[in-house]
Amino acid sequence: MRNRAYCNAYALALVRTPSTGPSTYSLEQAAQLGGVHPELLRHYYRIGLFTQVQPRSDAEPIFDDTVLYELRRIEHYRRHHGVSRRTLRMMCALWREIEILQTELRLLRRN
Repeated sequence: MRNRAYCNAYALALVRTPSTGPSTYSLEQAAQLGGVHPELLRHYYRIGLFTQVQPRSDAEPIFDDTVLYELRRIEHYRRHHGVSRRTLRMMCALWREIEILQTELRLLRRN
């Protein structure tokens, strides 16, 4: 009887959501979601820390979920490990290189 109550209290419900594609955010929205000041996000954008940023016609970038993930990872290393902004550039370049190499390796393994 006790196990049944435990199972009912922690039941899992699957919910299907419509696929609307990746979300996009303005600079201010992305900064708020990433927990940084908009000027810091703008600085990161200018020095090329993000892989995919869509520029708009009025020169203000549009950020997506991938960039938010990268921003949170960057801020984690900066805040919790004391990594400097200069070192962050190198780390981001290495992360991109690793992703490219992993993609190439997957393609080679399929053939």
